[in-house]
Amino acid sequence: MIYLTVEKVERMEDIIAYGVMKTPALVIDEKVVVMGRIPSVKDIKKILQK
Repeated sequence: MIYLTVEKVERMEDIIAYGVMKTPALVIDEKVVVMGRIPSVKDIKKILQK
């Protein structure tokens, strides 16, 4: 079983600190893995299997 924490970041300073230039974005383990689009469930499954 996988446990994770989901956090919604809204402060522009925090978003910029990740290097995100387009929202929405998905960050996993401090790495931006998706930027500027909403990933599909299939995409998220692929990302999490890496």
